[in-house]
Amino acid sequence: VSEGTRPKLPWAKAVDLSPEQTFPLLDKLHGDPTRYVTRSVANHLNDLSKAVPDQVVSRLDDWRVGDAQAAKELDWMTRHALRTLVKSGHGGALNLLGYKADLPLDVSLNIRTPIVKIGEALAFSCSISSLSPVNLLVDYRIEFARPNGRIGKKIFKLKQGRAAPNAPLEVHKEHLLKTDATTFKWHAGTHKLVLQVNGVDRASAVFEVS
Repeated sequence: VSEGTRPKLPWAKAVDLSPEQTFPLLDKLHGDPTRYVTRSVANHLNDLSKAVPDQVVSRLDDWRVGDAQAAKELDWMTRHALRTLVKSGHGGALNLLGYKADLPLDVSLNIRTPIVKIGEALAFSCSISSLSPVNLLVDYRIEFARPNGRIGKKIFKLKQGRAAPNAPLEVHKEHLLKTDATTFKWHAGTHKLVLQVNGVDRASAVFEVS
């Protein structure tokens, strides 16, 4: 039921139903004890989040109040269902997962390879400090240079962790500039790396691709 009514069904023709018609089905199914059912429910919600994001966040919040599903499984479903909204920095989704957007943070970003060749790795590091203990979800966005002047963008996961007084979250990363990437192609020019913390752009720096 959950899989067959998904609005963005990947393996067959989608059934044309509105969120108002499918939400009641998910209300009944989200408490199922089997992972293949709860995974489908979460994937269905992820599909819906692209059309009605606030309703998806509200529904998951309502399910937390009820007792149809074990807390641990519902936490997993919530993370899986909100993965697209988290990437886009949706405030309600991040708040539901325990990541506050309006935090006083000190964020530094250092690109260790300011000039990088296609086929090699972009190396960078970041440090995030806080005056109080906070949960952090750190992503990075690369804004790609294009020959036609348009900018392409792609978000990548980086780190989940905590920062506390005198205990900053420090991350080191090497991002390979693949020559055989299937979804985009690297071009020479000036690119930008943007550090996104709990859905908010906090720091950025440019690098050259040659």
